[in-house]
Amino acid sequence: MAASQLIELLLQQWQLSTSNLILLAIVPVISVLLLRMSGRNSGLKLPPGPTRLPIVGNLHQIGSLPHRSLQALARRHGPVMMLKLGMVPTVVLSSPEAAREAMKTHDADCSSRSDSPGPRLLSYGYRDVAFSPYSEYVREMRKLFISEMLCMRLVQAASYAREAQLRKKTTAEEGHRGDEKKSSSLCSWLHACVVV
Repeated sequence: MAASQLIELLLQQWQLSTSNLILLAIVPVISVLLLRMSGRNSGLKLPPGPTRLPIVGNLHQIGSLPHRSLQALARRHGPVMMLKLGMVPTVVLSSPEAAREAMKTHDADCSSRSDSPGPRLLSYGYRDVAFSPYSEYVREMRKLFISEMLCMRLVQAASYAREAQLRKKTTAEEGHRGDEKKSSSLCSWLHACVVV
């Protein structure tokens, strides 16, 4: 009798109807069931790994010395293990034999980049060499880039322009010896010119 009075008092205090209370009880149950069903892999054979938390994954198991933490996890779960670093699933290979085997048999999978919206926008739909996932197009573009842009003839041809920019900026730098702000911006611009 006291429990029913307490529930009635709580309902009055929280101003909840019975249907709202039932809804509050059902929503967490349904969300837990959906999370468990989505967590199951659809027939994929993934490597073993430690249990993970929902949002942080296995980040809580990696301490201040990550190599030691990964070594301890590898002793427990084997040389090939699946970790989730935040929301990113990661396969960790901790033995030379496992790394050699992965690089031999799954070379194309290991050399590719993941699909990301930022690099996709920056590279106009992966039309560049740096951010594109590995494919036949990327292989051809790399060959073209190396043979045309990085050949010795073009590097030597651009050296005159680099030297001219260097002379121009060093004379401008000498004119602004007292002004530190302009001197600093000239130094950064000069560094960008020399690197490019």
